[in-house]
Amino acid sequence: MKTALITGASVGIGYELSKIFAKNNYNVVLISRNKEKLEELRNELLNMNNIFVKIITKDLSIPETPIEIFHELEKEKIDVDVLVNNAGFGLLGPFAELNLSEQLKMIQLNINSLVHLTGLFLPKMISKSSGKILNVASTAAFQPGPNMAVYYASKAFVLSFSMALHKELKNKGIVVTALCPGPTKTEFQKRARMENINLERSKLIPYMSAEKVAIDGFDGLMKGKRVVIPGQINKLGTKLVKFFPESFVLSVIHKFNTRD
Repeated sequence: MKTALITGASVGIGYELSKIFAKNNYNVVLISRNKEKLEELRNELLNMNNIFVKIITKDLSIPETPIEIFHELEKEKIDVDVLVNNAGFGLLGPFAELNLSEQLKMIQLNINSLVHLTGLFLPKMISKSSGKILNVASTAAFQPGPNMAVYYASKAFVLSFSMALHKELKNKGIVVTALCPGPTKTEFQKRARMENINLERSKLIPYMSAEKVAIDGFDGLMKGKRVVIPGQINKLGTKLVKFFPESFVLSVIHKFNTRD
């Protein structure tokens, strides 16, 4: 039986992906800062299938966390066949007005830990000529994001990194997929302090359920897709930004990411 490691597993897209992998007879390693929610999820998954569930309560915004996770799994002889880099967060507001240390934590979590975990678990995948990596980016990756500058930039990195790895590893038996959801009903908005922004109030882009996003991400990974963008409106939006002047796109995103 294969094993999937899922970061940010306790809520939202990570929670739904954990259930999907369990339903598909994967053992799962679940990582989050929230021990209580992880334990609840473990009990839920153990009742669902005859699988192994390991929980690790750690904060991936701390630089040493990826190597600690890797060493713990090595010690227990747990091989990771699927790596899901889902953990991440955003912050709303002008760069200069937001707390700098929080934004550096965002880079550590959204970029550094993702790259670190990938670099740690990829060599064994290559040695076995088998493995899958799902990196959760965002439709934010397709254009700059005034009032969420670091978050948008971090997701642009994740998309670019994932697409490059997809090409590098395609002939080595390893699939790398970037999942790029648009607005999704999760706790992301609350942590990012995005409640009642113009994007939400306009209802121009409907918020998708975390379950639907997770299903699309899992299916795309299993089919070997390079990029998965759930929702037709989100797909259209990522294409349209290429045809409008940058100044117009920046103005629209800035308007969306504010409260009037």
